[in-house]
Amino acid sequence: MPSTPVIAISGLTKTYASGLKALDDINLDIRKGELFALLGPNGAGKTTLISIVCGIVTPTSGQVLANGHDIQREYRAARTAIGLVPQEMSTDMFETVWATVTFTRGLFGLRPDPAYVEKVLRDLSLWDKRKSKILTLSGGMKRRVMIAKALAHEPKILFLDEPTAGVDVELRRDMWALVRGLRESGVTIILTTHYIEEAEEMADRIGVINKGRLVLVEEKRALMKKLGKKQLTLQLQEPVATLPAELAEWNLELNTDGTQLLYTFDTTSERTGVPSLLRRMTDIGLVIKDLDTRQSSLEEIFVSLVREQPT
Repeated sequence: MPSTPVIAISGLTKTYASGLKALDDINLDIRKGELFALLGPNGAGKTTLISIVCGIVTPTSGQVLANGHDIQREYRAARTAIGLVPQEMSTDMFETVWATVTFTRGLFGLRPDPAYVEKVLRDLSLWDKRKSKILTLSGGMKRRVMIAKALAHEPKILFLDEPTAGVDVELRRDMWALVRGLRESGVTIILTTHYIEEAEEMADRIGVINKGRLVLVEEKRALMKKLGKKQLTLQLQEPVATLPAELAEWNLELNTDGTQLLYTFDTTSERTGVPSLLRRMTDIGLVIKDLDTRQSSLEEIFVSLVREQPT
């Protein structure tokens, strides 16, 4: 039997007083222990969705359960299960790193646990800065403090809203090592990102949101297989001025100097058309010097999905 989702979102909408419909009938279950990546362009509704689940924004309609608790009727129990790393810095700049992380833990009614706080700070390379005031830290170090605060109360669900936007490569690497460790310990992680390569590398499932609608939710491997196109590049021995009429049915592209033919085909179709194309080229005397096949990346898939959305 499938386990109860750690986050269950049903019929969720959000319309602001201005009339802007930020979310439109979102239905989504997130499984315990998975890393779910939510992709979408600016203004798509990613942050609004996270803010509702975290109890910061009130939905217009619909229901959200976090760890089995209704986010509106059982706010405290639901929120205790959630850690949030927001896009924007929000902490007392005059506090020390140690004090702010310890205080955040206390806000959730947990007893002090210096050993746990030390572990979090060490995992985030913040231990040497524990006595420093936050205002003295670099931007990357401040971002690490925000992550430490989100982990202070040992949440079962962690939201990372654009966590590596504008941070250095070292922090990005450290953070992903930490995220992998958290996932292995059973924490469910929901990530929004512009860095599609991160989603491609890290996520179990991917959701694409655009104009407030959840366009697609798919296992990452299945998404790549289902939507991935392959592109065959055929390097010609001799350049051609125009595409031969005999090859019209394959919908080829000819590069500007006439030396390459590009053929894009669907990997999931029963017949790719590649063998018949190669035979036809031989029949009409086109000699192939070299050929190369490339799978489309998740970024290309994402861009095509968003582009296909009706306005």
